[in-house]
Amino acid sequence: MEKAVLLNEKTAARLVNRMAYEIVEDNKGAENLVIIGIQTRGVLFARALRRKINEIEGVELPMGSLDITFYRDDLTRLNDHPVIKETDIAFTIEDKNIILVDDILFSGRTVNAAIKELFDMGRPAKIKLAVLIDRGHHELPIAADYCGRNVPTSLDEYIKADIDEDGAVKLVTICNKEDRR
Repeated sequence: MEKAVLLNEKTAARLVNRMAYEIVEDNKGAENLVIIGIQTRGVLFARALRRKINEIEGVELPMGSLDITFYRDDLTRLNDHPVIKETDIAFTIEDKNIILVDDILFSGRTVNAAIKELFDMGRPAKIKLAVLIDRGHHELPIAADYCGRNVPTSLDEYIKADIDEDGAVKLVTICNKEDRR
């Protein structure tokens, strides 16, 4: 059961707009910039950011998707048959400015796995992290460079992001963890 609505479609669109402008300003444009989303909802959110940056800058940024399953530090704790998504990066990341995108930042372990995987693919000029929601509880020294909203949560809660295939954030809610099952 949801406890509260954090973002609706309208507030989420404003948030994506703000984040896209921050990314463009921080990178002094879109030159040498690539977007990589972490499977699954990070890829969806990356589509929204990319679309807005393309609109702002009049470009077509390269975008890829990253599956971090085999880079997870808890792979042996997952079920016997983890679901593998696709890693699809059809461009070189060598010397690129990467915007790594995920929907929710929690412990930081997913982002850590993603960075390890990226460095196995090449040596980017820099990697910056963009997240829709940072809910705290970081277990690693990882912080978002671009954050839609900071939402401190308890460990008895989780955040649910409803993002469609085109990247439109429809609804973000905070829910009780026991209702997740």
